[in-house]
Amino acid sequence: MAKVHFQDQIRRNNVLSFFLLALAFILTGGFIWVITIAFGYDPFFMLIIATVISLVITFVSYANSSRIALASVGAYPAEGTKFTVLNNLVEGLSMAAGIPKPKVYVMPSKEINAFAAGTKPEKSVVCVTEGALEMLSKYELEGVIAHELSHIKHYDIRYITIVTVVVGLVAIVSQIMLRSLFWGGIGGRRGGRDNGGGLLIIIGILLAILAPIVLRIVYFAISRKREFMADAGSVQLTRNPNGLINALKKIEDFYSTKKMTKIDKSVAPMYISDPYKIIRKAFSTHPATEDRIKALEKM
Repeated sequence: MAKVHFQDQIRRNNVLSFFLLALAFILTGGFIWVITIAFGYDPFFMLIIATVISLVITFVSYANSSRIALASVGAYPAEGTKFTVLNNLVEGLSMAAGIPKPKVYVMPSKEINAFAAGTKPEKSVVCVTEGALEMLSKYELEGVIAHELSHIKHYDIRYITIVTVVVGLVAIVSQIMLRSLFWGGIGGRRGGRDNGGGLLIIIGILLAILAPIVLRIVYFAISRKREFMADAGSVQLTRNPNGLINALKKIEDFYSTKKMTKIDKSVAPMYISDPYKIIRKAFSTHPATEDRIKALEKM
């Protein structure tokens, strides 16, 4: 098996992430332009409206991401001698990553999982489940924490937030256009029926339905690349892929046999493993565990 340096893996996934982000922007502009013209509206006006709405909704979630994620699972601070090993691991790996030590929390659950959240390294948090502390060895836990710290180091939450805004733009415009169709609002001064654009209207309706789906697929693809990148970042910090490999195997085994979770679906994509992932390919925020392990085994 040909070996791949973790730096090459990080660089490759970073480039692919930027490419997909650029694609998302291009598709967003094209979709909004065609949809609004087809329905007879000014595309610039609709873009401004959609941007404002999407930014407000996303900013509120972004600014409170840590609080929302922690509150959703009833996490508590990892304080006291009971969590000395955990705090020491986080502190040591944070130093290696060159970021401030995030606040450390524990989720009261037997699941094996973890997540990181925060708008920037100085205001970030890392949360691990009680099950992870009980069932993972020190090196496995180290691999998991290093993965989460890599998300923080590479500003993945901010990156995904940008993508969320882009996806939100198309979703909002599509909803406005489809609702205007329902309420008989088609046909403005710049398009629609006034220009005899029956075919254009049909194209607009199809795009209004399909565009959000296409952009979500791009969003999922970007998210998967960031997960691969965080896995490589874990190896960069620990110099040991086996810890994370074994942890991923235990996590996969847990969710495939227990089939239970306390994690809310809205925050599940933030975790190192999404317990709700059923369709693994285009419609998943995380790569298949076997694919992640194969990539780690090459490092």
